[in-house]
Amino acid sequence: MNNTLFFVLAVLLCRPVLNAQDGLISNVCNRHTTGLSGSWQYIVDPYENGYYNYRWEPFDQMERPGKEAFFMNAKPDSPSDLVEYDFDRSDSIRVPGDWNTQKEKLFYYEGTVWYKKSFSYSKEKAFNRLFVYFGAANYRAEVYLNGKKLGTHTGGFTPFCFEITGLVREKDNYLVVKVDNRRLREGVPTLNTDWWNYGGLTREVKLVETAENFIQDYFIRLHSGDPARIAGTIVINGPEAAGQTVRISIPELGISTEVVTDRAGRAGFDIRSEKIRPWSPEDPYLYEVILETREERLADRIGFRTIETEGRSILLNGRPVFLRGISIHEESPLWGGRAWSEEDARQLLMWAKELGCNFVRLAHYPHNEHMVRLADEMGLMVWAEIPVYWTILWDNEETYRNAENQLSEMITRDRNRASVIIWSVANETPVSEARNRFLTRLAGKARELDPTRLISAALEQSAYRGKPDVRTIHDPFAGVVDVLSFNQYIGWYDGLPDKCRRISWVIEQDKPVLISEFGAGAKQGLHGDKTARWTEEYQEYLYEETLNMIGRIDGLQGCSPWILKDFRSPRRVLPGIQDGWNRKGLISEEGKKKKAFYVLQEFYMEKARDAAKN
Repeated sequence: MNNTLFFVLAVLLCRPVLNAQDGLISNVCNRHTTGLSGSWQYIVDPYENGYYNYRWEPFDQMERPGKEAFFMNAKPDSPSDLVEYDFDRSDSIRVPGDWNTQKEKLFYYEGTVWYKKSFSYSKEKAFNRLFVYFGAANYRAEVYLNGKKLGTHTGGFTPFCFEITGLVREKDNYLVVKVDNRRLREGVPTLNTDWWNYGGLTREVKLVETAENFIQDYFIRLHSGDPARIAGTIVINGPEAAGQTVRISIPELGISTEVVTDRAGRAGFDIRSEKIRPWSPEDPYLYEVILETREERLADRIGFRTIETEGRSILLNGRPVFLRGISIHEESPLWGGRAWSEEDARQLLMWAKELGCNFVRLAHYPHNEHMVRLADEMGLMVWAEIPVYWTILWDNEETYRNAENQLSEMITRDRNRASVIIWSVANETPVSEARNRFLTRLAGKARELDPTRLISAALEQSAYRGKPDVRTIHDPFAGVVDVLSFNQYIGWYDGLPDKCRRISWVIEQDKPVLISEFGAGAKQGLHGDKTARWTEEYQEYLYEETLNMIGRIDGLQGCSPWILKDFRSPRRVLPGIQDGWNRKGLISEEGKKKKAFYVLQEFYMEKARDAAKN
């Protein structure tokens, strides 16, 4: 073996491997990538024959797994050799995408599906590193390359990656992914939700080539308390991460400075500029930010703004702002199923803009990265959430670690996006000591990862001191959040719309108030009396009464009604009306606007006119 080859092998063997447990790679969309989108072979495996032997022992925990393990992608050595699967002769499926809407026979399927993609790859430079990056896989993914296990990821809506530098070949690689979307009592979310459990490789899969020592992560934002200072941290990953010189440039501001990483590969900076143009919905200005080392150059478009609270006000760039919002599920407005593309995101956010929104609540899980990047460009503030939804296992430490990991992955991916102003840690969770501890830990973790944004959760309202027509928020977690947000369905699950006239509110916390959900179901095109359920007139009537009611809440700083567009839910089974769809959308699954759309639009236009006067 020659000395050069020996040195290369030694570096590969000694290099720390980056995987889903070690952290993410930031800003993948602006790096050197090769997409693995397109046609993949798949095998449906409800009994998990490709993962366990008949004694229920996992093949990937055996020293020498046999050909029966699907991740080996085996072929018979002779006509008498027994191999009971063949990816290359199996059906194909599109990635990214969910299996439910691509294959009719898998519409309700929950279980294991194996994916296989063959590829060849040659690195640009010998010492470069290579990673396989998944935008998301719902819910649990076991990932293998050329028969070797790379690792496991749990959580259906956050990105993860594995290093494959020492495993990839120039030709004939095969990537095999076992995806299992079964709902779990100990999962996050748990068994019971009100959205479709789309399974599969639902977001893009890419090969990411980096320098040997590369910029793994960074967090760049306005300094808290001083809108004329830009602060940041940068993390280098590699065998020579310490002592790396990193140049930070923002050409439009005339900024160029250098920092040197410490022994952990980290460096911080703090730059002053009196010329910073703040990002806002009215002026969503983004600067090109360039990070350079001797080995690589990485660029991003970043907006600079402050978000904070003062008493019952939310302040954007030091000025009060009313959040004219709408809630959104990640469902494609173009072809149905799980949304993943830039075109999907643009259509959803354009509808929100047409509605008069300056704010969107991305419910009930982290949406794809196109959503937050386009929100940056289009001037929409964002509430980002993890699926701690309804009743999960609050005393289960593994469940907490799962939730915290999803929170960490969401924040790591999106904390450089000016549009994101709120991290939400839960939705409609019942009060208990265990739940309070669980959510308080999550809030603490969010503040540790990002002290610059607001923390909230969609809480529930209750009667005030036994008075059913006076409502309040009686929840210990209200003392933890920065913004007091709650869901209420007076007029739908609680009486008829005219009940809103009798309701008053006592909010004892000195915090901004958001109504994170309200709404009513309506079948688009169904018309009748305004007290007839499921008609557009009923939904319109509820919006009129609700907007009048919440306008009387002291400290109201915005709302995000439920929901922009009808979405699929197995809970919604009423024939001829729901047919598997939650009908609370202001827009039908076919893209047709309901009457309530225009009620909310006029309300928001009036709010925008009032704000412009001030």
